[in-house]
Amino acid sequence: MKLADININAPVTIVELGCSNQLVCRRLNDLGIVEGCQVCIKQRLPFGGPITLEADGQWIAIRRKEALQIVVEAV
Repeated sequence: MKLADININAPVTIVELGCSNQLVCRRLNDLGIVEGCQVCIKQRLPFGGPITLEADGQWIAIRRKEALQIVVEAV
């Protein structure tokens, strides 16, 4: 299942980042978004806008394009 497809406030574990852009992948790693990390979506903006997720108490906004590349599994 992809990160962009989960429900709001549903906790999931990241299985694979699958970033095509190395800068985005590095940014996510620097922010603590790594494989095995538990996250949940807090906000989804309309019209293909960014997705806000929470990981370890911090809120991070990422593009929907990147969220469609991140593979997750339910906790």
